[in-house]
Amino acid sequence: MPLASYEELRKVDIKKYCKKRDGLDYLNWATCINLLRMHGADKVYWEPVPDPVTGSSLRKTDVEFSDKNGNKNRCYETLIKVVIDENTYFMQTPVMNGSNPVKDNSMTQQRVWNSMCRAFVKCVAIHTGLGFDLWLKEENHNEPFIPETLKKRASAAKIKTIKQICTSHGVDGDAWVAGNGKTWEELTEEEAAMMLNALKQKYGDE
Repeated sequence: MPLASYEELRKVDIKKYCKKRDGLDYLNWATCINLLRMHGADKVYWEPVPDPVTGSSLRKTDVEFSDKNGNKNRCYETLIKVVIDENTYFMQTPVMNGSNPVKDNSMTQQRVWNSMCRAFVKCVAIHTGLGFDLWLKEENHNEPFIPETLKKRASAAKIKTIKQICTSHGVDGDAWVAGNGKTWEELTEEEAAMMLNALKQKYGDE
């Protein structure tokens, strides 16, 4: 029997198989494999894809950043390969502590493992539909509230300030904006505020 269709798997009621984590329903990776097999899959597994440089399951950026306390950290991610019958997928996800990124001083093997397990269940949801509504619920739960005022186009005064600071420090503001898929005219108040904050943190300009 072939694996059930995306539409069929999305309708599977998996709530009775879920546990609570951070206030949301969570599907265990082993249960996820079992459910796929129950619905027609002959082969289901996942495995880490090691970093080609370090050979570790944990991947990190070369760029360091500092938090407000001066602690230096990096962005950490894991990459896994998922095989479902004749299909192979790859999923790369950040190593998180709830909704917060894991920092150097709190990195553990358990958190690396959790990141990969989470990536597997999410990959299955995306490509097969099984458990997809759990992630839909989580994404809606985590969607930040953005006031309407921040969604409006940035004021000419704010854009002028950003351009002046960029010029005074030799920053290519045009390239910065374009690199985010925007033009100066398309910047929102929220995006302009983020740019000003980044400039302030780096150069101390008000």
